[in-house]
Amino acid sequence: MGRSKHKPLLENLMITDIAAEGKAIARHEGIVVFVSNCVPGDIVDVQVIRKRKRYMEGYPVRVHVYSENRANPFCSHFGVCGGCKWQHLPYIEQLKYKQKQVTDDLARIGKVEADLINPILASESKTHYRNKLEFTFSNNRWLTTDEIESGNPVEERNALGFHIPGKFDKVLNIDTCYLQPEPSNQIRNFIRQYALENKLGFFDLTRQEGFLRNLIIRNTLAGEFMVVLSFFRDDPVEIGKLLNATASGFSQIRSLMYVINPKGNDTINDLDVIPFCGEDHLVEHMEGLQFRISPKSFFQTNARQAYQLYSVARDFAELTGSETVYDLYTGTGTIALFLASRCKKVVGIEYVPEAIEDAMLNAQQNGIDNAVFFAGDIRNLMKESFFSLHGYPDVVITDPPRTGMHEDVTNAIISARPRRIVYVSCNSATQARDIQLLSACYHVLRIQPVDMFPFTHHVENVALLGLK
Repeated sequence: MGRSKHKPLLENLMITDIAAEGKAIARHEGIVVFVSNCVPGDIVDVQVIRKRKRYMEGYPVRVHVYSENRANPFCSHFGVCGGCKWQHLPYIEQLKYKQKQVTDDLARIGKVEADLINPILASESKTHYRNKLEFTFSNNRWLTTDEIESGNPVEERNALGFHIPGKFDKVLNIDTCYLQPEPSNQIRNFIRQYALENKLGFFDLTRQEGFLRNLIIRNTLAGEFMVVLSFFRDDPVEIGKLLNATASGFSQIRSLMYVINPKGNDTINDLDVIPFCGEDHLVEHMEGLQFRISPKSFFQTNARQAYQLYSVARDFAELTGSETVYDLYTGTGTIALFLASRCKKVVGIEYVPEAIEDAMLNAQQNGIDNAVFFAGDIRNLMKESFFSLHGYPDVVITDPPRTGMHEDVTNAIISARPRRIVYVSCNSATQARDIQLLSACYHVLRIQPVDMFPFTHHVENVALLGLK
């Protein structure tokens, strides 16, 4: 993209910082410029692609000076696929900026003092730490810059990989991904090759037609795998052949399932997942407990670091054995069951019915009889009648999605008046907002950031609030 009045080329910009969402920061004539794929200390020419009154966004077209705080990316897809955006940043620097993000958000929005924030807990595993990945089939593969500039005809346009950021209809073919342990790459590459050799149709995301749609691969720390294939239409013969070939090729696959999805979106939460062979779930182990994981269930994607996260939450709760604990957004009941042996009773609430079914099965399988689970909207359940029936909470554990808690939920917590709130969050900005909403009755006692996702800007954060 050349120089223009509206999208200028900015020369010799010094990268000085990293923003909350992971992009690097420079300044031009007093205006903030957000730049992709750079680290503090780089001096670069930046092509602006978005210009607003108070900021600009762009990408580097030339590097004059490389920062001393720069690492060599290890993935061939770095800078294109949109994941692992901090591979060019040494891990110690990643932790520094995650700590800064939490501190800045909580101070600016939640008015939390910095001395209440503990140093971030690093992740033991830097690669191959995820236990779930989702891939998309596409007949319109994203072409790399090298392919375009070569001028050679494109012989293969089918892809199985990740969506290009901001391009819903473009998918980057992934050869090797370092996020999930093997045989994840081998399974994906086998399925893609089988589909190509047998001329199975890859999905057309624009026209909404084709055969192969999505692939989900899940795994446990013990090395057992679940594979879920999503098809646009039912074809028992071709589906059977593909799934039989996949099952025969990988003994690690404990659960092989499929979905028929003719809808206009990729979600399978409202569809039947059909078992083909093996079990209909996986089992993860944590501190003597077993957790059932079904295709639609939420489970922390970094299981090893999840143990650290849950241990922090349990320590913050300071349970003595006499407490009634409410676990909001309980998912499959992982935190609830992790705490059950330390309290009198735990009440788990979650809006996904299938997750609650898993939570109840997990409680039964682990012989836990002081945990009860309810499916429904937390705003509707957290009422006087519910508290009267199941007891008022002494401690509330809450682990909401990135959007944080609805104000009705924070009000319901305030009305219940628990002595302690342990707030687990994947978004310190919305967490800080909710802390501010709770601040009329609660004050922050401690904060513990936890790195769950190396090479990304994402950070989990546990806040302990006490009743004033």
